[in-house]
Amino acid sequence: MAKKIGIDLGTANVLIFVEGVGIVLNEPSVVAVDAKTDRVLSVGTEAYQMVGRTPGHIRAVRPLKDGVISDFDMTEAMLSYFIKKLNLKSMMSRPNIMVAAPTNITEIEKKAIMQAAEKVGGAKVYLEYEPKVAAIGAGLDIFSPTASMVIDMGGGTSDIAVLSLGDIVSARSIRVAGDKLNAEITNFVKHRHGLQIGERTAEQIKISIGNAMQMDDPMTMMIRGRDMYDGMPESVEINSNEIEEALHDSLQQIVHAAHEVLAEIQPELASDILDRGIILTGGGALLRNIDKLITDELGVPVFVADHPLDNVARGAGELLEHMHD
Repeated sequence: MAKKIGIDLGTANVLIFVEGVGIVLNEPSVVAVDAKTDRVLSVGTEAYQMVGRTPGHIRAVRPLKDGVISDFDMTEAMLSYFIKKLNLKSMMSRPNIMVAAPTNITEIEKKAIMQAAEKVGGAKVYLEYEPKVAAIGAGLDIFSPTASMVIDMGGGTSDIAVLSLGDIVSARSIRVAGDKLNAEITNFVKHRHGLQIGERTAEQIKISIGNAMQMDDPMTMMIRGRDMYDGMPESVEINSNEIEEALHDSLQQIVHAAHEVLAEIQPELASDILDRGIILTGGGALLRNIDKLITDELGVPVFVADHPLDNVARGAGELLEHMHD
């Protein structure tokens, strides 16, 4: 019997769930390539450590953009590397693979994802929408007639959906998520403090002091970068209220999309969601007070899922377990 694996092919990270084992891999979706020879030098964590630090002939490539494949060969090389690393072939016959994708994916993009999974050795390859598998991974019973609502904030997209009887009733996928928030922090620091910082520094700021709401006693952090005016290394102190200011408009776009999804469902389903609340999953769910912000804006209780980073991969694997070979 074929083993079942769930893959969260994310813009920021790839996670792989193996039936009976759990999450076996969680690494950045980055490939380091020698620009002279096009040879892949490293993948995942090792390649991510090179982002912003590489000599001219080494490029750190992110093969997925906004939740979909932007470089097919690199995605295939990356998946192939991860699957070899797990040595899945030795422990099973060709596995059945479930890959999660954003709800606004095109037919061509779907095909590219399925092909990549087939090429790395999938016996049968299935594709399912991210909010659906995220809800399953978060422990929601999406097959009941009672509605569930999930906001999955990933690296490239935030996927928002209401689910009932095992299917999506209403959904939005917007390209406002972790990567966009990092870019907003980079721009803010540049304009407010005249300091150029890299993508990794922006990510560290978001994790360390990022906040979705203004605080009376904000956290502070010293950051280093390059002075915009004299090009010299410089450090400045920033606080979490500044980061809220940087992220404010993007977070409002997510709130607005959630509002639209709620506005177009039947009253009975809306009342279910008022009772049960909204579940937040994905890396963005870890942003401080994001649950409180959405609760205040929508008037609906919002809860952060347990292990929000694992929900999509775990849900993909669990959904496969419900399917027959």
